[in-house]
Amino acid sequence: MGKNISFSQVLAIGFMLFAMFLGAGNVIFAPMVGQQAGTNTWIAMGGFLVTGVGLVLLAIIALTRGGGTVEKLAGRVHPLFATIFSILLFLSLGPIYVLPRTTSVVYEIGINPLVQGQSNVGLYLLIFSIIFFALTIVLSWNTTKFVDHLGKIITPIFVVLLIVLVGKSIITPMGSFGPPTGEYIEAGSAFLKGFTQGYYTMDVLAAFVFGGIFIKSISSYGIKSEKEVSKLFIQAGLITIVGLVALQISMAWIGATSIDPIGYMDNGGEVLAQSSIVLFGEIGIYIIGTVILLTGITTNVACLAAVSEYFERIVPSISYKKWLIIFSALSLVITNFGLNTILTMASPILLLLYPLAIALIALIFMNNFFNGHQSVYVGTIIGVGIVAILDALKEANIATQAINNVFGFIPLFEQGAGWIITGIIGSIIGLLVAKSKKEPATIINIAGEKVN
Repeated sequence: MGKNISFSQVLAIGFMLFAMFLGAGNVIFAPMVGQQAGTNTWIAMGGFLVTGVGLVLLAIIALTRGGGTVEKLAGRVHPLFATIFSILLFLSLGPIYVLPRTTSVVYEIGINPLVQGQSNVGLYLLIFSIIFFALTIVLSWNTTKFVDHLGKIITPIFVVLLIVLVGKSIITPMGSFGPPTGEYIEAGSAFLKGFTQGYYTMDVLAAFVFGGIFIKSISSYGIKSEKEVSKLFIQAGLITIVGLVALQISMAWIGATSIDPIGYMDNGGEVLAQSSIVLFGEIGIYIIGTVILLTGITTNVACLAAVSEYFERIVPSISYKKWLIIFSALSLVITNFGLNTILTMASPILLLLYPLAIALIALIFMNNFFNGHQSVYVGTIIGVGIVAILDALKEANIATQAINNVFGFIPLFEQGAGWIITGIIGSIIGLLVAKSKKEPATIINIAGEKVN
């Protein structure tokens, strides 16, 4: 690299990026996969790790090859699509879903067990969420301090606590793996179910969002050129991937071995809270509460900063710091509807955005094979988008039976992966259109630069 960055600095930056990704979604979904998949846990986790971890690295690389921001990447389809996709993406990673979800999960796991059974529980959530968002705003105020706050202080603390929790569960297992349930009974469906469950970590979408804030946060290191930033982003991404793989496998292990002592739980937060009590007694509440508190604050800081930075760019009349306050206030309101309501509201949005994001990643990596023709981008996104919209409607319980009856002939449609087939068909049609129109080629070299 043109700028001399030491290994310890790369490690600190990698920890910062890991902390940005490591939030509530990374610790509450894998335990549920473990509980429900039972003896098929590792098959299901294979699918989960594809979307929840593997695609994260590909998204990071795709972002560096696609121009460094999600707007430039999605702009290869069409400027209007780029605007709509980016706004939905940032709002989902911000006030509509991730910020309220994270805050609610921190409360449910870290605070609720301590106040359960008391009156005015809703008041406790309100007070906690106000304090939590105030802290998030303070830590988000100056993005150049991210490496110091997240990479050097917070991440090492919760990593140590997680190692203690997981280590105890391995040394003294809570029980044996139970039988697989529901869609996890058959190996094939277990993999596909795990694949779609990986969506809910939001990490692939987060990779698109964190690009801009990552660049801002490393500015103090004097790294300016796109090539240097891209290289450091990928190096930090590799550290992040190793950490996420270890985390997800550990969380699935805890869930799979927890059935004997605690039974089946309604959500991963309960699985972790009850498992911690089994493993450590009453002190377990404080261990898992601290872990969730730290992971929650890092995610909230990263997401609030990223969405505020984006909206400052598209609406410069409102400053970054004002956006911090606006989105915190909106998130605070949504948080107090409760975790179950938040999860229900978000599912259709995720089933719409995730396939589109995966399609964009695939298109960037295959860009040079089809000469970067815009028609291929358009055809693929249309093919993927149609089925993604149908999946979102089904998830929202809108005309579910009618949609299944009409579109059930599409392979993998009922498993939530029919967009793969329609996306391929769309790309073929797009390529034929490009050839007939003699569209110019747009080749991308290894550094992510366009070569016409």
